[in-house]
Amino acid sequence: MPKLIAISTLLQPPILRTGLLPQTSQKPPSAKDIPPVTLTNIPHVDPSVFIPYLKQAGSLYEAFQRAKEEDGEGSTLDRAPSRSSNNEQSPALISSSQSRRQASASRSPSLESPAIPHGSSAERPQLKRQHTGRRRGTLPIAPLSTIPPVYFEPDFRLENPRVFDIVSERSEIARRPESDQRTATFNGRKALANNAILQEKLSWYMDTVEVHLISSISTASSSFFAALKSLQDLHQEAAASVAKIKSLRTDLVTLDKDMAQGGLKIVRMRTRQKNMRKLGDAVQQLREVVEVIARCEEQTDRGDVEHALEEAELAQSLIAGEASNPNTSKLKSLGSVQGRLIDLRGVNALQGVGDDIAYLKQRIGRVFGARFLDVLLGDLRHHVDSVSPNVTFERWDTAAQRSRGSHIRKPSLYPAYLQIPETLRSSLQGNLEGLAQAGCLKQATTAYRDALWREIKTLIRRHLPSSNDDDMESTMSASTQGGRRMTQQEKSSILARNLRDLDLQDAEDMLRKIYSNVGEALRRLGTQVKVVLDITSSFTSPSNRNSSLTYPRSPAPAASDDYMTVTRPSLAVQTSIQQADIQQTLDMTNLLGQAVDIAQTQVTKILKVRAEQSSNLPLQEFLRYFNLNKLFADECEAVSGRGGAALKTVVHAHIKNFVQRAGDAEKQRLVESMDSDRWDAKDFSELHAKTLKDLVTAATQEVEGWPKGTIVIDEAPSKSNIREEPNGFEQVAKDKVKSANLDDQSFLLPQSALGVLCGIVTFEQIIAGIPSMTNEITISLLDYLRLFNSRSSQLILGAGATRSAGLKNITTKHLALSSQALSFVTSLIPYIREFVRRHQINAQGLMIEFDKIRRLYQEHQAGINDKLVDIMSNRATTHVNAMRKINWDASATSEAVSPYMETLVRETATLHKVLSKHLPDMIVRSIMNPVFSNYREQWHKAFAEVEVKTPAGKQRIVRDLEYFKTRMDKLDGADGIGEAVAEVLTDKTTDVGKLSADQVDPTERKLANGEAPKTSSIDGSA
Repeated sequence: MPKLIAISTLLQPPILRTGLLPQTSQKPPSAKDIPPVTLTNIPHVDPSVFIPYLKQAGSLYEAFQRAKEEDGEGSTLDRAPSRSSNNEQSPALISSSQSRRQASASRSPSLESPAIPHGSSAERPQLKRQHTGRRRGTLPIAPLSTIPPVYFEPDFRLENPRVFDIVSERSEIARRPESDQRTATFNGRKALANNAILQEKLSWYMDTVEVHLISSISTASSSFFAALKSLQDLHQEAAASVAKIKSLRTDLVTLDKDMAQGGLKIVRMRTRQKNMRKLGDAVQQLREVVEVIARCEEQTDRGDVEHALEEAELAQSLIAGEASNPNTSKLKSLGSVQGRLIDLRGVNALQGVGDDIAYLKQRIGRVFGARFLDVLLGDLRHHVDSVSPNVTFERWDTAAQRSRGSHIRKPSLYPAYLQIPETLRSSLQGNLEGLAQAGCLKQATTAYRDALWREIKTLIRRHLPSSNDDDMESTMSASTQGGRRMTQQEKSSILARNLRDLDLQDAEDMLRKIYSNVGEALRRLGTQVKVVLDITSSFTSPSNRNSSLTYPRSPAPAASDDYMTVTRPSLAVQTSIQQADIQQTLDMTNLLGQAVDIAQTQVTKILKVRAEQSSNLPLQEFLRYFNLNKLFADECEAVSGRGGAALKTVVHAHIKNFVQRAGDAEKQRLVESMDSDRWDAKDFSELHAKTLKDLVTAATQEVEGWPKGTIVIDEAPSKSNIREEPNGFEQVAKDKVKSANLDDQSFLLPQSALGVLCGIVTFEQIIAGIPSMTNEITISLLDYLRLFNSRSSQLILGAGATRSAGLKNITTKHLALSSQALSFVTSLIPYIREFVRRHQINAQGLMIEFDKIRRLYQEHQAGINDKLVDIMSNRATTHVNAMRKINWDASATSEAVSPYMETLVRETATLHKVLSKHLPDMIVRSIMNPVFSNYREQWHKAFAEVEVKTPAGKQRIVRDLEYFKTRMDKLDGADGIGEAVAEVLTDKTTDVGKLSADQVDPTERKLANGEAPKTSSIDGSA
């Protein structure tokens, strides 16, 4: 049987059956693709020029024609009627085609006889002439691969310059003049018109393609007829199948008439019977719905919302056709219908019932919402009223100390705000379940949130003073008032006035109650929200709740007759929606944050009204006020995570005002104390000793006795007044004055130094109580220390105390006590410095300022010491001048020591005694050594200049020097000064006279009463 060939194969172009790609159209090249061509001017040649050539080639042309005719006859004989095979036809066609093209080439008048290379395609036509008249053998078909591949390219377009150049083998299009032909021949490019080899190649290519086309057609002819035979057989089989189908249809029509229609009628009647039964069940179900709704309305009116909600759920279950509701089993009237409940939500008669049930549920939800609100607000108020403010502030203080790293062991108590009674939880669960079934959870939680914000304002408002002016109303007659009600602005004005009129204790009690109540309310609020969310998170079981949402669905394919069956989303989906609404409404962070904002807004208004009174509080009361606000702000931040910028800004402004006022008050108090100070040594009492000990301790650790104010409970604040007025000191004998001991040194201090000590401790107490203001308070403290230094210089070195305190003059004692006060404060500066470093993180700049002040004090103290040395030097110079005026050789009235020497020794001894009493030994030596050195220098020179001529005069000098030596040797640091001065008397003559005692200068006696003489640098007198 011949191989079946598809008809579609015959319809394909021959080129596809050869396996080659068809030619596709290509976009003509544009002007940019064609390179510019320079056209050659072809000269005009007269035809007469070719006459000699034609005559010469005429004989050759005639011979060519005769050969052509003979060749044509031989070809006719070879194409006799025998076509035994396709292989014999192809060579003949090729030969004839080649012969025609060869003859055409021979007849060309412009054809030259180029040398054809051996083996080229041009040799094949010559074979025909050699075998003319004989039958030629079969030649093989040239393969398509002999044709250049450019002809088979999909984008082959001859107008493409590149393609044309390849096809023409780079031949010249126009013939060049003879002068240029040599150059063209040299370049290897020929004229296109004279390139016979190219023309033969093109003819060969066309013949090769033609032969392959003929071969493909002849090969496909047998397949074509085989496919045609297959098509005829297929047509016969199709005709037989059509006849069989026609017979089968006739049999089916007969079967349909006899059996199918009767069976369908029975099925329709059964379906009708089933639908009639469903209709009766639906009517019975509808009657139950009406009765249940009526009972629900009646129970709602009576307030029995629990049973009313069950009836509403039952009505919805009946309408939805849900037999799984446990309440439907209670309906005895349904009977056997209970298992065949259908969905009635698509019934037109029940279109308004859904709205009625929704309205009943809203009424029920409002009742449950009111109960829910009463339970939570009642619990909140009970908790706030039952917790004492002391308990609240102790808890806050413990948390504050824990945050600072102070671990104080206290009995651990379970906070009251975390204690939830079981009755509260059960009540909340019942109300929340009712709200969930009524679909009013979101409305109830929203109402609870709004009520909480109002309750926060109420908690603050109930502790404020009255906003009604009772005194004014009592003095006004009813007729004068005329029944007019005060405006809100008038009430606000009266409330602000009453707030300002509160005394310290009442104002603090008001803030304590407000802060403790609001803090406990916020904590209890967080606990209530957690309980509510915990209860609502358990609403996942559909056993005790049903949904009220109605979402229709398409009929199920297996029960297409249940046309009223619809479905609704599962209870889990609805419960998750309600839980999401609750979580959004009762968002802990947002809810507590807004409650804190409301509370802090109200509190900020109160604090602004009492800004002046708060800034003028005493130290301990202000520290309690500051810590009260700080604990409240920290509690609000711990609860809500919000910093409370408005409240902190107001309190910070109060702190700045207080610090400024306290600094100014301390400076004013220091100036007043120093101006009234008579610069006498005061007793360093036990209270001052404790104050000094606290100051030293504060450099390394917290002082237990300082009024931090962190515990703000009902106990009255401790009154530790570290100041004592001068009249409050216990008067004791001068020789029993207690000194201050610091760093193994003793200091006899005046009242001013004690005042400075108390002032420094006051500043440190403020820093310890308000660490955030350390930098500002330290700057004020530095100014305070500079003020003491400058004021003491004005009063002592500038003799200002003679006018402010009524002193007669500035004595050595005053200078010594001033030096002691400066030395005492200088010794305190390192402790103050370390205290500030401990409370301030970046305190490098402040440390430098403390070092500057310490150097300033030391320079001031050195100036006082230099002043004492200058005074004694001036006194020595005065006595030297008085000694030089004595006539030593004059007769003496007595053998007593000269007055100048007696005065000098007494003044020096008095100075040494006063300094030794008030100053340390090291400082005394630092002052007396320069004095003794000055004595040694001046008196040695003065006695060396004295001329004594008589023994009596020499005796007087010896007597004075012996007195000087005896008295000076008793003083510490004066060893050898008398002997050094007495050495000058060994070479003195005795021819000197005497000077009477009454000729001594009066200035020798100015220190007779133990007082230092006035100088221009001390009190302005000579």
